[in-house]
Amino acid sequence: MNSIAILDFGSQYAQIIARRVREAQVYCELFPWDAPQGKILSIKPKGFILSGGPKSVYEENAPFIQKFILESGLPILGICYGMQALTHALGGKVDPSPNREYGHAEIQPLIPGTMLDALSKVWMSHGDKVTQLPEGFIALAKSGSSPYAAMGDMQKKFFGVQFHPEVKHTPNGSKLLEHFVVDICGAKPEWTPASIIEESIKRIREQVGDSRVLAAVSGGVDSSVAAALVHKAIGDQLVCVFVDTGLLRAAEGAQVAAAFRGGLGAELVTVDAAGDFLGALKGVTDPEQKRRIIGEKFIRIFEREAKNLGQPKFLVQGTIYPDVVESSAPDRNKAEKIKTHHNVGGLPEDMQFELVEPLRYLFKDEVRLVGEALGLSEDLVWRQPFPGPGLTVRCLGECTPERVSRLRAADRILLEELSNAGFLGRGAQTSQAFVVLLPVRSVGVMGDQRTYQEAAAIRAVTTDDFMTADWARLPHDLLAKVSSRIVNEVEGINRVVYDITSKPPATIEWE
Repeated sequence: MNSIAILDFGSQYAQIIARRVREAQVYCELFPWDAPQGKILSIKPKGFILSGGPKSVYEENAPFIQKFILESGLPILGICYGMQALTHALGGKVDPSPNREYGHAEIQPLIPGTMLDALSKVWMSHGDKVTQLPEGFIALAKSGSSPYAAMGDMQKKFFGVQFHPEVKHTPNGSKLLEHFVVDICGAKPEWTPASIIEESIKRIREQVGDSRVLAAVSGGVDSSVAAALVHKAIGDQLVCVFVDTGLLRAAEGAQVAAAFRGGLGAELVTVDAAGDFLGALKGVTDPEQKRRIIGEKFIRIFEREAKNLGQPKFLVQGTIYPDVVESSAPDRNKAEKIKTHHNVGGLPEDMQFELVEPLRYLFKDEVRLVGEALGLSEDLVWRQPFPGPGLTVRCLGECTPERVSRLRAADRILLEELSNAGFLGRGAQTSQAFVVLLPVRSVGVMGDQRTYQEAAAIRAVTTDDFMTADWARLPHDLLAKVSSRIVNEVEGINRVVYDITSKPPATIEWE
């Protein structure tokens, strides 16, 4: 295969490394640092990238580089902890640094004519540093606190950088990664939407054969593209089921029906289950419990519908890589669990379906490119992302029918105004925007009368991969108009605030 293996030593940035490699149109997979040799080598990698991590190499039970990687004869790039682990494994020395480097730093290339010439400002995040190079290595760059900000063994093609080239805070860092995987490892840039579709169709057909398949669709980008991929692979073997949970955005049901019956030409069954979902959520306020309830309720409804549809054994889901990462699927990475996604960690153990997840290791922008290549409409492919649990995770506190209706009305106003101002759709300045209803009441005044009503928060972010995000700098006049409309048109809300927190430290969704 034409691929790169990324070894995850526990860094929250590890998935961003994978994203940058994919941007270079090279396929990669992310493995735990201690994954079995056979599993890692099964993708026949052209080289290895070692991620950062929170440990120190001299700590007890610190992650280490497995021997077969060092003996593979393939190029290696160690990033931050990965550089330190490489140094430690090959006989160099790593020590705590009296001057830790966190945030922006400047490096000085020491060998002209390398990719490091294109870098000056970089992003550092380390408390240890290399103090003695392994035999055969030379210093390639230094910084104010690190004599070896980059190192290399030119003969073995082993390299290490103390900074993080994968993050946006390191300008041209992605070029360094592309240089490593394409020029040094010799991986060919063949990972394109067409190749993704071709490979996915092959895997889907191998998995399901001539069996009947059920697709869970929500009208969101991910489930729509997943269903389209499966429909292209197996045609009429697929039946799509849309569950109206009562937790959808305004006019969502009609939009979904039009997209699938008109655009895809796929069979679509609609199930009205609003009472079931809202009833199951009565009295529930914990976000993790909400997600588990939603995940199980979806599966039970699909199992019930399956009995009327020839009992298909396969269920298609629009699970994408950020879902897997944030739910910390144990077979893929060592990162801490951030939250349970209803379609990853929220599924019941006694589920009667075998899952078909053609997008499981794709990032959101890759999903959209695949959707366009499949011929899906731009309105569908570039619509605002919407979480599987729906408004449940945007209605903080208990999800009563009254509060959900209030939230839906406020969200409709926000999306209307953003659309009118050109802030939605392909190429727009916001990647995701929505309203959150808070379980907080505040005093206000309307018509000379005191009010004591709920507060709403507007969340709007910009992002490329949804692994990290920054808050959108929306014009003040636009925010003022949205706020005025919500307070005047939505009964029960008398205060609107704007969320200016990036990811990290926050997540995009509030729950």
